[in-house]
Amino acid sequence: MLEHSLQRAIKVYANADDASSYVADKIAQIIKTKQEKGDLAILGLATGSTPKGVYKELVRLHQNEGLSFKNVVTFNLDEYYPMHPVEEQSYVVFMKQNLFNHIDIPTNQIHIPDGTLSVEAIKVYCELYEKKIVDLGGLDVQLLGIGRSGHIGFNEPGSLQDSITRLVSLDDITREDASDDFGGRDKVPTQAITMGIQTIVQAKKIFLVALSERKAEIIQKAIQGEISAAVPATFLQQLEHVEYVLDEKAASLL
Repeated sequence: MLEHSLQRAIKVYANADDASSYVADKIAQIIKTKQEKGDLAILGLATGSTPKGVYKELVRLHQNEGLSFKNVVTFNLDEYYPMHPVEEQSYVVFMKQNLFNHIDIPTNQIHIPDGTLSVEAIKVYCELYEKKIVDLGGLDVQLLGIGRSGHIGFNEPGSLQDSITRLVSLDDITREDASDDFGGRDKVPTQAITMGIQTIVQAKKIFLVALSERKAEIIQKAIQGEISAAVPATFLQQLEHVEYVLDEKAASLL
């Protein structure tokens, strides 16, 4: 049964642009459906190279086709720690450059983990982040990429299924992959604040997007491998409300 539902959940597109457009259209439909009911659309958002195409298409839908984001509330998955929101590598800057500066979302409806907190303040802050999501009725959609370590958000190998928003240590592979952004691996933060796996899987709809040959090996493990905390993305196999949206290169080993 699991195998059949997994097969249905895998969408493979000829290229990254087509895969990104599909996801953007699905998110736009959710926003519009909520607008028609006078409701807020609660979106969980990701960073990194993978979602850039999705955001580009959402911006196009806003600018050319009148898609409004005034009823949208966003919660980003993660942020490096420590990290100031004006730093080039911060996910605040990333989200502004790739999405928020180009759409009509109210600033007070944007939530990104705060990388400037004192260590002592993080636990309470993370509990409040969770509470805000719950109070709004949960995430309507969660957009995910996947790291070569198998992480979703910054839930690195060893993360448990019942994990919630918290401070984590970053895997060596993750820091290696981020080294170009920071001008060397030794400059990459060793920690991050991330939404937990339990928070992610409670979203009503999840899109895991993977593009390029670099992701083929980890996608094969995530979709066809044994469910294990060693590859946190495998926990998604158990869910009916996940779609894996891949380009042909990322799907090449399936």
